[in-house]
Amino acid sequence: MLIYESTHGTVHEEKVRVPGPNEVAWVRMENPSPDDVKHVLGDLYKCHPLLVEDAIKLNQRPKMDTYKNHIFLTFFAVSDQLEPQEIGIVIGANFVITVYKDKLPFIDQLYHTCQEVEERLSHPGAILHAILDRCVDDYSVVADHFDDRLNSMEQAVYRNPRIRIAQDIFQLKRSMHQLRRVIVEERITLSAIAHHSFPYTREEDDVYFLDIIDHISRVVDSLDIFRESLTGLLELQMSMKSDRMNEIMKTLTIFSTIFLPLTFVVGLYGMNFKNIPELHWDYGYLYVWILMILLSCVMWYYFKRKHWF
Repeated sequence: MLIYESTHGTVHEEKVRVPGPNEVAWVRMENPSPDDVKHVLGDLYKCHPLLVEDAIKLNQRPKMDTYKNHIFLTFFAVSDQLEPQEIGIVIGANFVITVYKDKLPFIDQLYHTCQEVEERLSHPGAILHAILDRCVDDYSVVADHFDDRLNSMEQAVYRNPRIRIAQDIFQLKRSMHQLRRVIVEERITLSAIAHHSFPYTREEDDVYFLDIIDHISRVVDSLDIFRESLTGLLELQMSMKSDRMNEIMKTLTIFSTIFLPLTFVVGLYGMNFKNIPELHWDYGYLYVWILMILLSCVMWYYFKRKHWF
């Protein structure tokens, strides 16, 4: 844990304990055992049993639970695999405790920054803002990743409308839906922190939390646009496939239509009757060829004038 002493304005690292009246503490618990969580939250900091249970399980949706001497927040960061990762945050009058399972690089970076910049630990609200702000910044990175994937999919469809991309689109939409559901609920939590009398932040901190709300709202808007674009991309591919199929069917129909009278002429002169006009002509074979070529040219010219191809 990190301890900030307001008397001397210094920051140092100690074993987990309860901070004194002139101290502010940040306890970082990465992949703790249930016994460690019970010891720190239950025995040392006297947190509510329901809070301890939520911190052990870490299977909640974004929420804010208010207790007598502390508040429990559930917020989500984004892992290296671009998947939401839950963080349990316990905030009190002079302490912040973060509980999470998998490693989060930005937490380590922020932890080291607080050791070098004492002002980051001067108040629990400052620590809370720093954690939530970094989480929301990573959302923007994920939104940019979705934007890049969407652009690559659009280019792939334009290059080859027959490309198999439906499965990728559905998987990407599912990821967006999962992230959006989390972010929308987190925006409600942030609004409660910024617009109401949150007991463990200073009044001047509200503007910073409003800035986080603005960023997270932009991410939500971007995800909505991306989801609509994915739906439109899938419809566009189906339309392009349909247009291509119509072009193929039109071409085949034109060829079939041209050969239909030729088949009739060949069938007419191929009948086995004794008295057929032109049967004994010396140039009957050439006559039939000229007739079929003439019919084909006339039909081709007619289709061209109608702009059927």
